[in-house]
Amino acid sequence: MSAPPATAPAWSDAGPYDAALRAGRGPLFLRRPDGWLLPLEVERWCARADAVDRDVLDRCEGAVLDVGCGPGRLVAELAARGRTALGIDVSGAAVEHSVRLGGRALRRSVFAPLPGEGRWDTVLLMDGNIGIGGDPCALLQRVAELLRPGGLLIAETAPADVDERLDVHITDARTASGTPFPWARLGTRALLRHARDWERAGQWTAGGRRFAALRSRSSRTTSSSAEPPKRTAVISSQRVRNTPGGRPVADR
Repeated sequence: MSAPPATAPAWSDAGPYDAALRAGRGPLFLRRPDGWLLPLEVERWCARADAVDRDVLDRCEGAVLDVGCGPGRLVAELAARGRTALGIDVSGAAVEHSVRLGGRALRRSVFAPLPGEGRWDTVLLMDGNIGIGGDPCALLQRVAELLRPGGLLIAETAPADVDERLDVHITDARTASGTPFPWARLGTRALLRHARDWERAGQWTAGGRRFAALRSRSSRTTSSSAEPPKRTAVISSQRVRNTPGGRPVADR
């Protein structure tokens, strides 16, 4: 499955984005053609997982796929806990930073073929990544393909009650990178409206950030909570495969 036109190339070829990740600081923004700027929290992304992040990770089940992992603070924290986790990002700088922190990451679009499809227990869409591709319904459908039946999606939503589609550039406020690409901003209410084929598994606010948990529908019995007991495993490389039983693990 290929990425929506221009979305992955725009991020992967974004000089200001890669430069900010390598420096560990902004300023960095998404900019609309009318000049509107959305600040991107580069310093927080490049730091270690904070208390709000760790609370999200406490809610994760089993093997975790972090979509749009950025510089890898979440996959690094999961790896430190001995959890099976993989990050994907279209930015080479993001993947490099993830590996330096101790996480596992691949340079890949969520819409491209991925290891362990249909076997992941949890998918994360943090830091506004519900906006990837500018089509939340298409992204939710793709996430459902990646999860096991009854698997868990945890998404960070916009702090405001918004539901909008944008054409944006990545910019450091001096230069913009490439052609505009589609993005979306969704508050929790908007996400729940789009997630008609999902079961609600919780929503919460912490540290000024908002989150929603959704469970893919399944005929098997699953918990409705986003806080189940967690299974652990250790991975030792960036390559991930399926076991005969279907669990995504790493090649050794």
